[in-house]
Amino acid sequence: MTSPSSTDDRRGRVAFHDRPGYRWWVLGAGLAGVFVAGALITIIGVSLATVAEDLGTSTASLTWVITGPLLAVALTMPLFGKLGDVWGLRRVYLLGLLGFTVGSILTAFAWNGPSLIAFRILGAIPGAAMGPTAMALVMRTFPPADRVKAMGWWSLVGAGAPVIGVIAGGPLVEIFGWRALFVAQAPLSIAAFVLGLVVLREAPRRGRQPIDLAGAATLAVGTTAALLGLTIGGRDGWGRPIVPVLGVVAVIGLVAFVRAERRAEHPLLPLAFFQQRDYSASLSAQFASNFAYMGGFIITPLLFQYRFGYSVAATAGASIVRPLTFSLVAAGAGYVAARVGVRRSAITGLTILAGSMVSFTVAALAGNIALVYAGLFLSGLGMGSASPSLVSSAANAVPHEDQGVANAAQQMAASIGTVAGIQVLSTIQGGGRTAASFGPAYLVGACMAACGVVAASFLAPHVRRRA
Repeated sequence: MTSPSSTDDRRGRVAFHDRPGYRWWVLGAGLAGVFVAGALITIIGVSLATVAEDLGTSTASLTWVITGPLLAVALTMPLFGKLGDVWGLRRVYLLGLLGFTVGSILTAFAWNGPSLIAFRILGAIPGAAMGPTAMALVMRTFPPADRVKAMGWWSLVGAGAPVIGVIAGGPLVEIFGWRALFVAQAPLSIAAFVLGLVVLREAPRRGRQPIDLAGAATLAVGTTAALLGLTIGGRDGWGRPIVPVLGVVAVIGLVAFVRAERRAEHPLLPLAFFQQRDYSASLSAQFASNFAYMGGFIITPLLFQYRFGYSVAATAGASIVRPLTFSLVAAGAGYVAARVGVRRSAITGLTILAGSMVSFTVAALAGNIALVYAGLFLSGLGMGSASPSLVSSAANAVPHEDQGVANAAQQMAASIGTVAGIQVLSTIQGGGRTAASFGPAYLVGACMAACGVVAASFLAPHVRRRA
């Protein structure tokens, strides 16, 4: 006897969940959450001076408005990914989106700097559940051969949301103040929640099993210490005594994590994943590419202003070229990768990314503004071309029932690469105004992108059709 969910109803209509186009509804519902979570990332950073003035505090003290949520996500994302695999991806995604919405609403009512930081972190903790669980729901709905196409659209929204946030959020801040950003975000978050509630159905879950708290704790200690060390070193100087201490703590935490996973009957993140060549190669390439891309992203505005005399407004307008190109290219890149192979697409994209760093280097040394714009375009083109292939390759290397925690590990690797790239390239650049201060930083970015090319060369040429 068949169930109503898998057969036509009495009038002969196919159940919604079993229609061929349902997977695109799942993708749309997941991308709605991705959009609301990412839309304010850039505009918040741009508006820090305005926020600080309104709250009567310093811009420096409010840097934790950005750093705090990033650390909270690193601390909790793998645990939420595992909870999704065990308790239900849909359930954890919707609870995370609901908690994120509450945090956004509270942020609009912050009365001072500490309360603003606290509410941002409060929303980021449940928000950490959204990325890995939404991606896992998409991966479990799409067949392996089509996942790279879905990840193209995912990359389009992920890169495009901050661009739309800057374009729409800038006037909101100027007219109504910074609180309007979070007031406007609330109905969008509620709409994404309702869409997910209506569209998504629960994916098959693992059998009930205890959560590996030792693995979660040691991984959180290791990654948080590493991110804190990178952040403090880049901001306050690498000579501060706390930086090497945090480095030692990070190493101890990660070693303890590996030992805990080897002993655990039900590990948080099975180490066998990393024995899969596609998974390890993808995570390594994602770390390297985000290092180069975001490291270049943070110092290029200084290149515009110090070397070419751009104003802040002109710099913001010019900088949109990179994420806009990334966003527009990504959707088509997924379809191209499905035809030519994920390895070729990833290698091509990361090679272009390395070329963009060289373009920036020559632009700084020669004082050629056209090469800066070329570098922005090439960076977006390279990341947009490579990202869908890298993400889908890692997902195809692991079983269905582990997609939540496996995707969380992917996103964590990318986040650590982002922080490392920002802090290392900023330190090398050093705030100098001469060509000599920019060239070495971009060359390091080029070397890291080249490391990504090497890592991507270990990917399987085409999709491995693992169930």
